[in-house]
Parts: sequence; C-alpha cells; structure tokens
Amino acid sequence: MIYEIRGQRVMLDFDLAAMYEVKTGALNQAVKRNIKRFLSDFMFQLTNEEVANLMSQIVTSSWGGVRKLPFAFTEQGVAMLSGVLKSDRAIEVNISIMRAFVVMRQLAMTSVEIKQLALENKEIRQLLDEFIEETEGKFDDVYHALAQLAMDRQLSGSKPRKPIGYKQ
Repeated sequence: MIYEIRGQRVMLDFDLAAMYEVKTGALNQAVKRNIKRFLSDFMFQLTNEEVANLMSQIVTSSWGGVRKLPFAFTEQGVAMLSGVLKSDRAIEVNISIMRAFVVMRQLAMTSVEIKQLALENKEIRQLLDEFIEETEGKFDDVYHALAQLAMDRQLSGSKPRKPIGYKQ
C-alpha cells in the first residue's frame, strides 16, 4: 500500500483509514483539525490524473467510487498521524508502517549499491580488457624477439660468453 507518486513514497488516506480501522472521513477530519502538523511535504491531495493512473496500475481496485480526491501521506505525514490518532490500534499500525518505510529505504539503498558495484565491475572489466588488448601484442613481440635471438645464437655457432664480475 506504499505507492510512489510525484517521486515520493506515500500512503493514501483510505488505505491508512482501513489499517487504523477508522472511516476515511474520520481520518481526514482529524488531519484537518490538526492541519498545522501536516505541511505540504507531509501530505498532498492527488490530482484526477494521478488517481486515474493509480487505478490503471492496480488491476483489482478496492477503491469503489471516489467522491473526493484522496490525500497522500509521506513517511513524515504518517508519523505525524500517530500524534493525531490516539488509539492503541493507531500506535500499533503506525509502528508497522514506519518499519515498512525503513525496509523500503534499505532495499532501495541496497539496489543502488548493487547497481553501483555492477557499474564499477563493468568499468574494471573494460579497463582490464583494454590493458590485455594493448599489452598482448607487445608481449608477443618481446617473446618473438627473444626466440629469434636464441635461434640466431644457435645458428651462428657462437660460444657462450664468459661471465663478467669478480672471480672467487
């Protein structure tokens, strides 16, 4: 029941009301009575287009007929609801929701880290491939030159050189 709308993870008022076991109207009324607690980055009302988009994404919609555009609560807005709704059920649900947001944030961070590692490994693999490609021909040339020198020495019949250095 956590959606991404306007680039934010949010929960909708009717989903929250169902979880808190209150009517959507009662939840929204409690919010309106404490509207100073719900800044624009804590809560916003969906547009007709956003509602249509959400309904098309959720094949089995339990929304029924919506008379008013739903409110979307960000993680901070959901946390603020705990101060407005004072039942034991509200406290339990709020703790569960906060944990869900934390898990989603951890999963998002993990996926970002995995993508970053994959990019780094891809870059390292590309650099290694380029290095091998560049050096492969050079080492082949060195091995070929050494083999040629050894062959030339055998063919010329030259004697091995005397070692240079101090005698013992």
